[in-house]
Amino acid sequence: MNLSRIVLGVALGALVTACNTDQKPQATGTATTSSTSTDTLATAGTTDIVYINSDSLLSKYEYFKDARTRFQSKTQKAEKDLQSKAAAFEKDVQNYQRNGGGMTVEQRASTEQKLQQRQQQLQQQSQNTGNQLATEEAEEMKKIYDRVEAYLQKLSQERGYKMVLTYSRGQSAILYGDNSLDITEEVLTGLNNEYDQEKEAAKSTDTAATKKK
Repeated sequence: MNLSRIVLGVALGALVTACNTDQKPQATGTATTSSTSTDTLATAGTTDIVYINSDSLLSKYEYFKDARTRFQSKTQKAEKDLQSKAAAFEKDVQNYQRNGGGMTVEQRASTEQKLQQRQQQLQQQSQNTGNQLATEEAEEMKKIYDRVEAYLQKLSQERGYKMVLTYSRGQSAILYGDNSLDITEEVLTGLNNEYDQEKEAAKSTDTAATKKK
């Protein structure tokens, strides 16, 4: 399982947000971006439609990088635990294969039953761990999606954007976009500033709690 691949490929790859619910666009696509932006620039000095580079956004978004690090650490720990138990099981199987000939029928039957139960337990643990990690991965994906979407909605209300499109090299419906419509860096700065403030607030809370103890 790979948090980076799933989030990059799904969470923002599918993010096309109409940020002004009172005024829905009548058409989408590159042609709409061009005509709408041109008309708005001419009349109001701003643009209705902008886009962000999802690859750059997530590769430089500190919350995403921290989430990826946490998830990778948890995945590696789970894999190490399973590998250790599997190695111990394999060693016991090899011992039985070497020494089984000297056991009684009852001892062999009992040992084989125990080994079979351990094998089933390992398989169940592996499946449960995989399911748990997949669930946590999906939850992290949703958190990142929600954080980015919430910030884009707030920014769009401030700037008057009607729609925020995403661009990912080789996987985008936007074949061309004027650089003036690219708000990736602005969004990155805002998202990282918000996340920095959250971390500072959490640090202050932890410090205060420690002093009380």
